Amino acid sequence: QVLLRESGGGLVQAGGSLNLSCEASIRGFSVRAMGWFLRRAPGKEREFVGLSWPGGSAEYADSVKGRFTISRDNAKNMLYLQMNSLKPEDTAVYYCTDGRTYQMENYYRTDAWDSWGQGTQVTVSS
Repeated sequence: QVLLRESGGGLVQAGGSLNLSCEASIRGFSVRAMGWFLRRAPGKEREFVGLSWPGGSAEYADSVKGRFTISRDNAKNMLYLQMNSLKPEDTAVYYCTDGRTYQMENYYRTDAWDSWGQGTQVTVSS
């Protein structure tokens, strides 16, 4: 059973920073792609934020490049999302997800990914 648990969300002023964490109960974490998505409102589609490849390199959505950094600790089965220079439009629920690297041709799509956490709310005030 795969369990993903996000933490670290909260309320922050525009220009501030937050660091999200995802604790992953996954066998073979070190060989999985790990990703972050957001959902701006209930009923809206989840949007790709970024992903970490097993080796530690990352991909990002254009909207967060230069502001967000994804990292992972394979020894602890942890994924992180460091968010800097936050904007009100970053307000959303942020989700951690995992997937198989060979199924990541369309990694920006939610159907490329396997399991999801419950999400953590990030609110950026102007």
